[in-house]
Amino acid sequence: MDSEVADPPRKNAGKTRGRPFQQGNPGRPKGAQNRTTRLIEALLEGEAEAIGRKCIERAKEGDPVALRLAMERIAPVGRGRPVHFKMPALGTAADLPRALGAVLTATSKGEITPEEAVSVAQVVEIRRKSLETLEIEERLASLEARMANRR
Repeated sequence: MDSEVADPPRKNAGKTRGRPFQQGNPGRPKGAQNRTTRLIEALLEGEAEAIGRKCIERAKEGDPVALRLAMERIAPVGRGRPVHFKMPALGTAADLPRALGAVLTATSKGEITPEEAVSVAQVVEIRRKSLETLEIEERLASLEARMANRR
């Protein structure tokens, strides 16, 4: 008898259909479409305009689902739009609390959405990090200059 040790059975071996992928198999290539997606696209080919027109007609008749679909296509939710509110300049670290206060105030007044406030606060945080890095570099340069003068 050989003293080979057999691999233990896989945990989900009974549920696996067919053989598992070979090791290193890259899977589906990028851009490859599901069979169902291809069939639906083939079915809709040439009909998109008629379907769109029917959706608009139903929306005009007051169908809420058709109306929502039409509005989502006509006026999609704005992403990345500029926000306008009064914010102090961010020249020094001392300006950061006032800037975040301005963001909070603008949000509470409804001038910007909470999501926009988070985005602006992230920009303020990036500015804080850059000011902190600049301060550390200046302090390090000062220390190095003092050490050089002592020699």
